[in-house]
Amino acid sequence: MTEQTFESSGLRGDCAQCFGLCCVALPFAASADFAADKPAGRPCGNLRTDNRCGIHADLRAKGFTGCTVYDCFGAGQKVSNVTFGGQDWRTGPGERARRMFDVFPVVRQLHELLWYLTEALGLDAARSVHPGLREALERTERLTLGTPAELAALDVVAHRQEVNVLLLRTSELVRAAAADSARRGSDAGRGTGAKGSARGGAKGGGNGRGGGKAKGKDRRGADLVGARLRGADLRGATLRGACLIAADLTGADLRDADMIGADLRDADLTDADLTGAFFLTQPQVNAARGGAGTRLPGSLTRPVHWTGRG
Repeated sequence: MTEQTFESSGLRGDCAQCFGLCCVALPFAASADFAADKPAGRPCGNLRTDNRCGIHADLRAKGFTGCTVYDCFGAGQKVSNVTFGGQDWRTGPGERARRMFDVFPVVRQLHELLWYLTEALGLDAARSVHPGLREALERTERLTLGTPAELAALDVVAHRQEVNVLLLRTSELVRAAAADSARRGSDAGRGTGAKGSARGGAKGGGNGRGGGKAKGKDRRGADLVGARLRGADLRGATLRGACLIAADLTGADLRDADMIGADLRDADLTDADLTGAFFLTQPQVNAARGGAGTRLPGSLTRPVHWTGRG
């Protein structure tokens, strides 16, 4: 899966083609991520009349880190130019603005599903479920093209659950293939008298909440806040929905790991290897810390704030 695939599919936010919907429709509360409170439906004080952010280059310095780790997956331009045909929320009746703000989060969820489905279709190990994935992709795309009324009435939670069945099966197939590959490599190493990979035997620090070894490869929904997982072998692990806030993953092996929904805020990915990690999104990476030695999937971009970290 290449970055260009996602770009050409309209699955990355394009602020130049949007009416600043995320800066108006979504609420945020004063916290470490946002310097002020803002209710849903009220424009952010930093939003200019041209729909661009007035402090974009200084968001982190001004206390708006939360904005730097957000991506609408292209929902903003879809709602602005397709759902509402290029009609700005600033003009026309207030009811239209309210409908735009109600619809935007729905389309954002659908576009996130399109990201996962598009990635899943690029995973060779999941070929047996590609027909189902392709059907789900086409259906989800059709849903994004609905009228404002249809989108507002959509049970997006139910649709996510249906798609999740396919994504879970995809995860099982990809991680099983990774385990087989690792096992063959290990067997070959033993056959030639090699001592095996130093990374494969690496252990974490030990006293973090999750324990150094992360207690196996199935860490779905695990509480790993602040966990000491330096050098941990998490290759082929499932970290779906795991809370890894401020976890030390320095040098960890996260190759071929399922990262869907993992909370990586302030997690240290310095020198970690995420080659082949799947269902990992740009917002997740943006929320973490890393450096030049961090290896990312080709579909993702190294965050600017990582510059200078080793």
